Amino acid sequence: GEAHVAWVLEGRAVQDVFINPRRSERGPDSPRFANWFGTTLRIYDPTIQAWRVNWFNPRDGVRAELIGRRRGNQIVQEGKFPDGTPIRWTFSEITNNSCLWRGERLEPNGRTWGLQVEFRGRRTA
Repeated sequence: GEAHVAWVLEGRAVQDVFINPRRSERGPDSPRFANWFGTTLRIYDPTIQAWRVNWFNPRDGVRAELIGRRRGNQIVQEGKFPDGTPIRWTFSEITNNSCLWRGERLEPNGRTWGLQVEFRGRRTA
């Protein structure tokens, strides 16, 4: 996939456009699973000392609201899908040029986090 990330709103927010599969690989027969062309807006809220995160995928109408905080060397965003399913997005192995992003959802047993997606991001020119 590909992600385009930038500071927006006069430097008050971070927005990404996440495309999977990458545009060069997309077509009318692309599978629906893991087929995203969405955007995330992250705005820091000093009243809770955390980032309010909103993700939208207009292709299939999925959206999510999360709260993001630093935990040690990671950034963890926790929230729910509209159906109430708890989700967690974790950014780890963060360097100036790369990171590992894992998206998980809480399984129905209420104890086990199941991996939905995992991406290794790499900065390009």
